[in-house]
Amino acid sequence: AEMKSVLAVLGAAIIPANAFYLPGVAPRTFRYGDRVELKVNKMASIHTQVPYDYYALKFCKPRGGIQQAKENLGEFLTGDRIENSPYQLFMEQDQFCNILCLEHFKSHDVQAFKAIIKEEYHHNWIIDNLPAASILDSEQYITTTYAGGFPVGYQEGSRAYIFNHVNIIVEYHPLDDGSRVVGFYVEPFTVKHKFMNNQVWDGDDIRTAPPLTTCDKSGPMVFESIGEKQEVKVGKVLFTYDVMWRASNVKWASRWDIYLSMDNAVPDKVHWFSIINSTLIVLFLSVMIVMIMVRNLRRDITRYNRVLTDEEKNEERDESGWKLVHGDVFRPPAPYPMMFAVLCGTGLQLLCMGFATIAFAAVGFLSPANRGSLVIAVLVLFVIMGSVSGYSSARLYKTFKGKEWQKCTTYTAFLFPGVCMVLFLFFNIILATYHSTGSIPFMSLAALIALWFGISVPLVFLGAYFGYKTPPMEFPTKQANVIPRTVPEQPWYLSTAFTVLVGGILPFGACFVEFFFILSSMWMNQYYYVFGFTMLVFLILIVTCAEITVVLCYFQLCSEDYHWWWRSFLTSGSTALYVFIYSAIYFSRLEPDLWVTYVLYFGYMGMLSLAIFLTTGAVGFFSCLWFTKKIYGSIKVD
Repeated sequence: AEMKSVLAVLGAAIIPANAFYLPGVAPRTFRYGDRVELKVNKMASIHTQVPYDYYALKFCKPRGGIQQAKENLGEFLTGDRIENSPYQLFMEQDQFCNILCLEHFKSHDVQAFKAIIKEEYHHNWIIDNLPAASILDSEQYITTTYAGGFPVGYQEGSRAYIFNHVNIIVEYHPLDDGSRVVGFYVEPFTVKHKFMNNQVWDGDDIRTAPPLTTCDKSGPMVFESIGEKQEVKVGKVLFTYDVMWRASNVKWASRWDIYLSMDNAVPDKVHWFSIINSTLIVLFLSVMIVMIMVRNLRRDITRYNRVLTDEEKNEERDESGWKLVHGDVFRPPAPYPMMFAVLCGTGLQLLCMGFATIAFAAVGFLSPANRGSLVIAVLVLFVIMGSVSGYSSARLYKTFKGKEWQKCTTYTAFLFPGVCMVLFLFFNIILATYHSTGSIPFMSLAALIALWFGISVPLVFLGAYFGYKTPPMEFPTKQANVIPRTVPEQPWYLSTAFTVLVGGILPFGACFVEFFFILSSMWMNQYYYVFGFTMLVFLILIVTCAEITVVLCYFQLCSEDYHWWWRSFLTSGSTALYVFIYSAIYFSRLEPDLWVTYVLYFGYMGMLSLAIFLTTGAVGFFSCLWFTKKIYGSIKVD
């Protein structure tokens, strides 16, 4: 469950949903009889979000000792711990009723297994970088799932049963010079094994083990042949496995397709519904802008620019509308102009990072086959985009005639990353107390801090240097009065609270369907790779935020309220409020029963919502800035 917040700004890709991807690893060809290594990864549960090392429980260990695979920073941050296993697989060689080891469960082992099974923890095994799909048998039906691995065991009433036998099914694509692994399934069973003639085995040397009566050396284990199930209790537990190889027409380059589509579990029409829903919202807003704003603006600009006759001048008619506030409309935001500049700069940084991440995901560099690549991309791109936030916040602050540029730049470099880092360290400490793999090693933490202080902070200051060197923004009208104009009393529907709450509804409505699938990939261990659909939704979200903010800003200015800076940011930024509320409703799907799950979930969703707030807020503000400069630049001011 680590670093879920880095997914906050992810939206999508620029090519169709079934686009090609670069697997991130070179294909490996095996010859007949070559050893094919089976690796084990963390055990994970959607109910707790606290991953554990595979060997934290009393499973069979490799004879030469446990060896951890080389992992990148992204894998550590997502809690992955890939290690070797004692399973022996050889290309195209079927094996049945293989004894793995005999384990002696003590009372503390039993308690640990019962707790893990109760929380529905799943194994995550890997062969040739391909995760294990799960085939679960019951009396009624057989279920195949492609995400989330297979369970450690199951509960029936007060009794817990462990899956101590697995049918390992490996699909391969034959070539002229060998074969390539293109599919990997695990079918687990619970069997209370018995030796022939009730013989006893000490478990030391597998070669001296007596024959078993509970499995067949000539064929695989089947559900119907199981007589007694292996209950989790103090005593001996025998672990066994079968290996079956199946030739497949699936080519190596397409082997991930069934995982990413989850065997078409979610039809494309669901995503199309999301796109159509979002497009209708944008069309509604666009028509509203064309009908109301363009017509009204043209009438307003014509009226304001018309040369008055002598009679009209003598009448000294009172003008009304947005022209009246031309002398105050570009007055720096009050209060906290520095903080406003910092938030806008950080929002722009997140927007650029999100868009760049999506572009890389689109061309396939961030395939699930390349574990941890998505997290690394988000981190590295956020760090690189520090120059964008430094430049934009500095130039904006200079436009506000701010003098404390060092303070402004420091806030830009440390505020949002600092909040995320403090929360992350807090979660890391909690996970460390649980001995979870979600708690990252010291060197990975050092690498994170080095990224922040060694690259991000210098880039923010570099961007700020150029921002302060650049001339401040020029506005079409000058500040006319030293004393700010009094804002007339506003109707309730133009109050700040009402417009801010209303402003986030439509942008959220444009993306909530796709957001459901993103949450499922974050918290339910599902694969998410329909970046084509999400890119459209991401672009629609940006357009919707811009349009709704511009419409409400126009109504505000017509009501002679020129305090639009903060309101424009908050109006579209309130999308994050609805995202957080929706995520709170979604939380019930996890069926949590540990306090740490609440802390992790709402902590990371709070970070995600904060990132969305800054991103959408920046979109709203810069849209309004363009709009106000445009309309006030088109009228003649005395």
